[in-house]
Amino acid sequence: MHKTGVEDASELFRLKVSDFTRIEGFGEHVARNIVVFDNWKEVDAVLNKTEKAGADLISIDDEEYPRLLKQIYDPPIILWIKGDKAALNHEGIAVIGTRRPGKYGMQQTASWAKRISEAGISVNSGLAYGVDAFAHKTVLQYGGKTVAVLGSGIDVIYPAKNSNLARNIIENGGAVITEYPPGTPPDAVNFPARNRIVSGMSHGVLVVESGIKGGSMITARCALDQNREVFVVPHQLDYPRGEGCNYLIKTGQGKLVQKLDDILDEVSISSDNNQYQRAEPQSKKWESLQLSSELKKICELLIESELHIDQISEKSGKPTYTLLPLLLDLEMQGAVRQKAGKYFELI
Repeated sequence: MHKTGVEDASELFRLKVSDFTRIEGFGEHVARNIVVFDNWKEVDAVLNKTEKAGADLISIDDEEYPRLLKQIYDPPIILWIKGDKAALNHEGIAVIGTRRPGKYGMQQTASWAKRISEAGISVNSGLAYGVDAFAHKTVLQYGGKTVAVLGSGIDVIYPAKNSNLARNIIENGGAVITEYPPGTPPDAVNFPARNRIVSGMSHGVLVVESGIKGGSMITARCALDQNREVFVVPHQLDYPRGEGCNYLIKTGQGKLVQKLDDILDEVSISSDNNQYQRAEPQSKKWESLQLSSELKKICELLIESELHIDQISEKSGKPTYTLLPLLLDLEMQGAVRQKAGKYFELI
């Protein structure tokens, strides 16, 4: 528990509200809830249900916790998982869409899931009917990695029809995860929150087929709020199930994609294919410039490798809205370069 300065989790409950509010990510509301908490019987019951379900718990402070998910503004503190924990940090793209895709949508789902999987990139989705489930199945067919995020407890697979699919994901090196305790039913209010995890743990989101309203559009908005890239499969005009996709393209919220390079050109991602290995240029040009101490600190963060804007924010302790003008200043002075997907590197 290095962020709190305590060695044992039980010590957390001896801290004061003021101790928690000094820790990044802890607001006063959460801090007070922890300080006044005394319902240990419920904790024991949840742990027993977790063990009975054959699941594990991962906290936000654990190494196995998805690195990208930590960068969003409201990451879940705890995740329940069944499957390979390493899959949570495999480079991934979310593939999402309607629960009732047409023939074209199904064809595109299979085609994109196959291409992404064969590039050694994980496919993340929500295990729902339609595009989600078909994307998971296609990845398994080609021996790839896939992670399913539930809007229910780890022991409540929804829809129940996809229970075998969830089992196959787990048995083939993937993972099924959720932020909801065991026994939590699949209430409608859970799914928008679930969607932020799907997008948050991914480098980008591919919307295969979607109407104007629905979960896929919510996930796309989550992705944009999280500084993730949104990719879109275009649809023929006057096709209701594809109106959402065309709307995202029309309004500039998503990039029209036709081939895998259209995705890989926009995200910094290390796949198993050497053709797409991330570049790691090293340069000391910034050292010859007359930079303020604030700008120098940002450059020092980029010495080892390029970083996403959210990673710079985490390492510097500065919110992204204050970093953007500073990074623009560094760009204008020729010290850094912004790459696709809001990654920055030294020149």
